[in-house]
Order: sequence, then structure tokens, then C-alpha cells
Amino acid sequence: MKRFVTVGAVVLATVALSGCSLLRGSDGALPAPSTPPATAPTPTGSPTPTPAGESASDLLEASANPRTPTPEPTEAAAPDPVLTPIPAGTVLAQGDVASPKGSIHFRFRMVANGDDTFTAQYSGITSTLPVPIAVGLFDLPRKVGDGLTYHGVGDHTLGGPTSGAIAANVPLSGSGVDPSHLGTLVTYSAAAPGQAVPVEIAADKVLAVTSVRWSVPARQTNVHPKDAGARPNATGQVTASTAAGAPKSYTVAPDDLIGDVAARFGISVKDLVWLNQGVQVFGEDQHLYEGTSLNLDPLGR
Repeated sequence: MKRFVTVGAVVLATVALSGCSLLRGSDGALPAPSTPPATAPTPTGSPTPTPAGESASDLLEASANPRTPTPEPTEAAAPDPVLTPIPAGTVLAQGDVASPKGSIHFRFRMVANGDDTFTAQYSGITSTLPVPIAVGLFDLPRKVGDGLTYHGVGDHTLGGPTSGAIAANVPLSGSGVDPSHLGTLVTYSAAAPGQAVPVEIAADKVLAVTSVRWSVPARQTNVHPKDAGARPNATGQVTASTAAGAPKSYTVAPDDLIGDVAARFGISVKDLVWLNQGVQVFGEDQHLYEGTSLNLDPLGR
């Protein structure tokens, strides 16, 4: 009889711990929480506590209520993380756009606003096409004739056909604090879906592709992550590095706690939250959600 009781306790404890995987999912669902370290089940089948006293069932319940991380009390005197801004009005890129058949012409300038945001300035816009034209910035090259399913960063309809030159200023929302990764300016058709026009100028067809050559001044920061190696509650993998060899991104492993992950990279919890706006934790020990990708590059914010 005692043997059956013990087996039952093991099954119950296993189910309690594996239940965390029910939270794993995509399309907006919460990622899987990192679970507490498993210990041998007690003969009574009671939930297994973590070293801090939180049981697996406590953590499972807490993982359904993500919250903003709280800096460690010892960080009160630490300086706030900073990244020097690019002075307002600094021109970071400029050039001319012309479609292959000469139907579209305009000039662009990418300008810093002085607060880690940027504006695309378009001027001298002319188009003889019988459809409106639009623009967007992309990380990767596109080809004339491609059909877009995503319109890029700073997506904006410029207008057309034009009777005279027009201009537009467009915020580059979503560019991050360093827009230099956006190396391609795409001009595409903003025709209405189903509009009766030749297929090469139908809705979302790429009409012109222009390389953007950025000149971004060097910036200073007081946040310099360095990987000291895996440690308890910070056993995830560094998945990318900067050109200088510094850790750039980190994938959260089971049991990872935000304080231990920050300590692994020699930065504060406050720094890690600054690097990852919107990051969330759960439980008293501030568990991170398993599979979350954390940014470690101040220029990658």
C-alpha cells in the first residue's frame, strides 16, 4: 500500500511541474514560465517548495499574472542607464529615388530628433503613375516587381499622381534607437486592392528600391554587458554578439531569475529592464519567462 502512495505522489508532483508547459504558445499567448528546480517529492504528495518557499503550484499560478520587474534594493545608489542622444537636426542619411522607368522621382533625408527618435523627410516628390505611391524602410533588400505583405518601418503614402512636386515628413516609428539597420528604402504602389490597373503597378507592388547609406555618429553609454558564464538561475544561451564581441542577445532558460541573469552580465536589474522595455516577470523571485529573447545591446533598444 505504501508503494502505491509513493508512486501517486511522484505522478502528482510531475503533473504540477509539467503544467507550466501549458502556458507555452504563440500569437500573443504567454511564453512558458521558467519552472522552479525539481526536488524529490515527499511521501505526502504535498507541492514541492522552491528554495525561497514558493511551490510549483504557486509559480504556475503566478505565471498567469506577469508584472514589471522591480530593481534590487541594493541598486538604489546605482546610476541610471544612459545612451548619449544624437543632436537634433543631424542628417544621418540622404539620397535620391528614381524608378526604373522614370515615372517616380524624389529626394529623402533621415534626420535625428534629439530624443532617440528619427524623421524621414521626403521632398520634390513627383509621380506620373495613375496610382498613389507609398514608402517604407526595410532591413533586407527587395526587388522591383515584388509583392509586399509587410510595408516596413515608417510606412507612409506619399500620394500621386502629382501635378507638382510635393513633400512629406514621416516619423520612423519602430526604428529603435539606431536606425542604421534599415538599409533599403522601398517605394511601392498604394493602389486600392482590386483596382483595375496593370499588374506591375497593382497594390503593394514594389516600384523602386533604393539603398540607404547611414552615417550615425558614435554614442556613449554606461551599460557594458560582459558574459561571466552560466550560473544557477542564469543558464540560458547568448545567441548573438556585437561586432566588438560583446553579448547582444540572450535566450531565457528554465529557472532563470532576472537578478541572476543581470548579475551574469555584470549589470543591474535596472539596466536589464532599460535594455528590454516591456520585459515581464512572475513570482516573488522574479522568474523570467522561458524562451524570452533578451536584448543586451544598448544600440539594440
